[in-house]
Amino acid sequence: MNIKDFVSKYDSENQFDVMKNYYNQAENAWKNDFKLDEVLSKDILNIVITGLGGSAIAGDLIREFLSYELKIPLLVSRNYTLPKFIDKNSLCIFSSYSGNTEETIEALNASIKLGCKIICVTTGGEIEKIAKTNNLPCILLSEGYQPRYAIGSSFFTLLKIFVRLKFIIDQDEIVKKIISNWKDKGTKFSKEGNDAYNFARNLIGYIPVIYSGADLTSALGNRFKCQLNENSKLNAFHNVIPEMNHNEIIGWETFESNQFKTIVINILDDSYHPQVKKRFEIVSELIKKLKVEILNIDSKEKSFKLRLMDLIYFTDWVSYYLGILRQQDPSEIDNIKYLKIALVS
Repeated sequence: MNIKDFVSKYDSENQFDVMKNYYNQAENAWKNDFKLDEVLSKDILNIVITGLGGSAIAGDLIREFLSYELKIPLLVSRNYTLPKFIDKNSLCIFSSYSGNTEETIEALNASIKLGCKIICVTTGGEIEKIAKTNNLPCILLSEGYQPRYAIGSSFFTLLKIFVRLKFIIDQDEIVKKIISNWKDKGTKFSKEGNDAYNFARNLIGYIPVIYSGADLTSALGNRFKCQLNENSKLNAFHNVIPEMNHNEIIGWETFESNQFKTIVINILDDSYHPQVKKRFEIVSELIKKLKVEILNIDSKEKSFKLRLMDLIYFTDWVSYYLGILRQQDPSEIDNIKYLKIALVS
């Protein structure tokens, strides 16, 4: 069966075209001419992005994307409650694609009483209503996507907020390169025999264990894991190096293939600390002795930012293809829908 047949049979909402056109999301988000004049950035000493799922992942990616230039603390919060340090010198960004994320709504309502600076990012829903009622700046995202497939809209909107508030210098040049990269790779990844499809085929029948580098590709590794969960309908696990060297590495001492059939995926990057690179090599040597297959992925792009977003796009396609190869609908999220209904019943 060719890709076109797989897509026609298993992709009920045509996420194939959504992913092929991620670059359009990025372009539209970057062109969005929103104003934030009421937010005085000179008084801001810390930033908290609150969100869940795809909205939170966009925040994680921003933190790592700006690893080498953001000079004030940035925290991503995934909870009903807010950190106790939040005060008038805090900027709280509440990101919910649907606008109806239960945890984010509760945290937003709590933040209004704290005197912090607030920005809402959403397509509408309750978040937009609260913003209008309280005269809060609210940036509207492009509608019509599932949150995890709206990464272009969510990520580049957050990035533009950071530019508008002058936390970082203008990002036009790198954004144009990312958009061009996604457009080019979207054409390649939608053809027969492409790299993402072939990589996905290697994962069939395995539980992936993903290792990435702390503070640089940890968000990428977590995004990949979550995309495998949702798009491929597959359990997957993720940890970062060097942290896993202080605990999880011991679990490999007595690993047996009858526990579960696993494959290890290392996310590598030239920007890793030399000792982190060495740690990846040593861990791989230990795991290979157990006859566990290891796959390495990296990007050959010149800058860290472009490599990061290049691999975000690649791994999203891998998770999509693994889903349809496993005869699963990459759109369906029945257990999440069931949970939301059960919580209010």
